[in-house]
Amino acid sequence: MQLKWLGQSSFEIKTDGLVIYIDPAYGEYPDKADVILISHFHYDHCSLETVRRIRKDDTTIISTKEVASQIDECRAVQAGEEGLIGNITVTIIPAYNINRKGKETHSKEDTIGFLINAEGKKIYYTSDTDFIPEMKDIKADIVIIPVGGTNTMNAKEAASAVKLIKPKTAVPIHYGKTEGTMDDALYFKELVEEEKINVMILKEDKWENI
Repeated sequence: MQLKWLGQSSFEIKTDGLVIYIDPAYGEYPDKADVILISHFHYDHCSLETVRRIRKDDTTIISTKEVASQIDECRAVQAGEEGLIGNITVTIIPAYNINRKGKETHSKEDTIGFLINAEGKKIYYTSDTDFIPEMKDIKADIVIIPVGGTNTMNAKEAASAVKLIKPKTAVPIHYGKTEGTMDDALYFKELVEEEKINVMILKEDKWENI
């Protein structure tokens, strides 16, 4: 399985013969998509132009009701739903803010996360969320989590979430573009590695084997 960070919260994953994009908004998109997962409709997570460019006639697109109203043949889902796409399973996970007063907050209705089960590994993409109670029930090998603060968890909050979930690897995101800096990612790494959990600080547009 290969993972490439495209910047902010955008990813490309290649697994089991599928090309999966998560939150296509930043970066380059040379490959056509088999699957597109969109967590919510904020500009730094969903570019309609990019979706039109990378989709094929048979691309599976999964997102919230709000996003589905803007994209033809996008399947609207809610937390708790699960589906099989080829040999991978995608489970929809809650994502939301708790008493946060940022310029763009996230509710349970308009934001979701994803748990991708592929090649015997579970990848949890948290989306823009706070450290929420539902995380105590999540089992994952890899956690992709925001650390920028303001409208998501900051580095310390994200570290607390990862310590609860106890994955093998954690990947900090949502910094360096609209909020947060590399210092946030490095502080997150310092806190999480106290628990002997591996932290991968990714370079944009570079493939990593996971």
